[in-house]
Amino acid sequence: MFLGDNLLPLLILALGAAMAVGTILALVRPRREDRDGELERPPLGRSVVMIGIGSVASVWAFASLVAG
Repeated sequence: MFLGDNLLPLLILALGAAMAVGTILALVRPRREDRDGELERPPLGRSVVMIGIGSVASVWAFASLVAG
């Protein structure tokens, strides 16, 4: 198989970790310059959900890589 047998878990790990880390960084360090029509900070509720989904996906993918 192209790129190995663990392609799907590796992709899920990368996307989940990027979703979680990117959202955490957006909450911790928002933009300094203001842009018209954009929020000053990301909404907290949606950000917590995105962090949760990304964390669950990356932990699940990591566990399936280690187990299999």
